[in-house]
Amino acid sequence: MHFYNHPKSIHAFDAKFEAQKIAFAPVSFQVARCLIEFGILAAIDISGGTSRTALAATPKGSSKPISDYGLGVLLDMGMSMGLIWQEGEYFHLDKTGHFLLHDEMTRTNLNFMHHICYQGMFSLEQALLTGKPEGLTQFGDWKTLYPALSSLPEAAKESWFSFDQFYSDHAFDTLLPLVLADKPAHLVDIGGNTGKWARSCCSYDNHVQVTIMDLPQQIALARRACSGADLVKRIQYLETNLLESNPAFVEGADIYWMSQFLDCFSKKQILNILKHTANAMTLDSKLFILETFWDKQPNAASAYCINATSLYFTAIANGNSRMYHSKVFIELIDKAGLSIDWQQHGIGLGHSLLCCTKK
Repeated sequence: MHFYNHPKSIHAFDAKFEAQKIAFAPVSFQVARCLIEFGILAAIDISGGTSRTALAATPKGSSKPISDYGLGVLLDMGMSMGLIWQEGEYFHLDKTGHFLLHDEMTRTNLNFMHHICYQGMFSLEQALLTGKPEGLTQFGDWKTLYPALSSLPEAAKESWFSFDQFYSDHAFDTLLPLVLADKPAHLVDIGGNTGKWARSCCSYDNHVQVTIMDLPQQIALARRACSGADLVKRIQYLETNLLESNPAFVEGADIYWMSQFLDCFSKKQILNILKHTANAMTLDSKLFILETFWDKQPNAASAYCINATSLYFTAIANGNSRMYHSKVFIELIDKAGLSIDWQQHGIGLGHSLLCCTKK
């Protein structure tokens, strides 16, 4: 990690401009989203350059009508944000606008921020003071977000699962041969969510049996997603709450798997979960931990996204977890009675894989 160990080389005037971007960030975010939702960026992109008159006269690929006034304020701010530029009467898509429109990661992040985080982030200050997800009240009276996932509004649910799976999905091709290299008979997917990893394991290895451990609400989602005839006999389920003092736990499996799971908990909770896992493991068992550590990211842009995601946990998800520095996990793994046999970084879009065994 080398991108935070020296001051930025930037002129004072430019630094002040960056500060203004932060001050007006809520406006910029919603303008960018509206330029997409109203089809304005797409219309400019498809045309290769078009006039305001043409934009107002065409459907713009959107069923949402917009007035000439609305079009005007969005175009003006879009230029100030560097999304579009104007030559005479014609508007053109700039590079940032191109990625906002076409880059899957950017769109996934934007939808997640809009549907899950935007409203709740107003309560960030209070969440930092109380240690509780104060912004979660937008979805109802929940202590954490996770039991609420299956009952979220459809758009919010879709955005959450797309965000949750987007980063790990890009790592699957690399991960499967690493995790299943020793032909394990039984893999336990702790925090298995919708069962996507379990299904991938069964597709990759025709003999492995998988048990998904998760909250009852998540198990219900996984059962529906894994209901195919070829999976019914190979995927089992265990409803459990790992925050309980003595949670239900599968013992003696060959592989225990945690993908982007432990970052959903505080350090104290992580230690307890790792201790429960260590107690369930044999000396031949392996625990694989997949995480996105902010200090192991390939560039400042990735670290920015990871650190921003930490604040989602603070204000929305649970109030006390985050995306961690790798050294935190190294210390907790050791305290839990486990050893890291090997680790690999730079997987997919910035994942790290830790292979642990019982001491």
